[in-house]
Amino acid sequence: MERKDAIRKLRGLEGQDLRKLDDRYKVTVWKEGKLNKGWAGHVIERYLGLPINSAQSPNFGSWELKIVPLKRLRTDEIVVKETMAITMIDPVNILQKEFEESHLLTKLKKIVVCARMFESKEEKSSLLMKVSTFDLDNPAIYQQVKADYNIVRNTIKQKGFDALTGKMGVLVQPRTKGPGHGSTSRAFYARKNFVAHILGLAVKPT
Repeated sequence: MERKDAIRKLRGLEGQDLRKLDDRYKVTVWKEGKLNKGWAGHVIERYLGLPINSAQSPNFGSWELKIVPLKRLRTDEIVVKETMAITMIDPVNILQKEFEESHLLTKLKKIVVCARMFESKEEKSSLLMKVSTFDLDNPAIYQQVKADYNIVRNTIKQKGFDALTGKMGVLVQPRTKGPGHGSTSRAFYARKNFVAHILGLAVKPT
């Protein structure tokens, strides 16, 4: 399925409760008391008529699906619940590539982001709130993402890969990714304020 076709079809799902669709698409949410953390993504893939992709961020060639949770505060304000992984950091590749040729920019151009409402750990309901793509039209956002990339690039060049820290970056941060607290792998993550921008939501991430 082409990206534009997927976006059009996904927008027809906005406002619907994904939890009411899991039975229709034979997606297991709970098994022996354990939550299938990827259930929402699996429902959306099945809705699109695609086979379930076991990868954490399913890649469909010309586009990539990301599922991000939103939450409602006691003030009734809707905020982005967590950061979003974009792509792994390969230090050799980053040293070779300017931002305009980077995997980071390529990935951002490919992603289709589906924001769902996180109601509770029981996952009894979850509305699909918004479907969006990364917009490169805002020069300030583009330049900030580029600056965040260059901070990572220059740090690797001057201090080494191990010097990267999640404190870096305004919109995009380098963070450890992988099993266990001793993981040495790192990935670019969109901070919550950047996720809110991608979604075009008039919300304050927290």
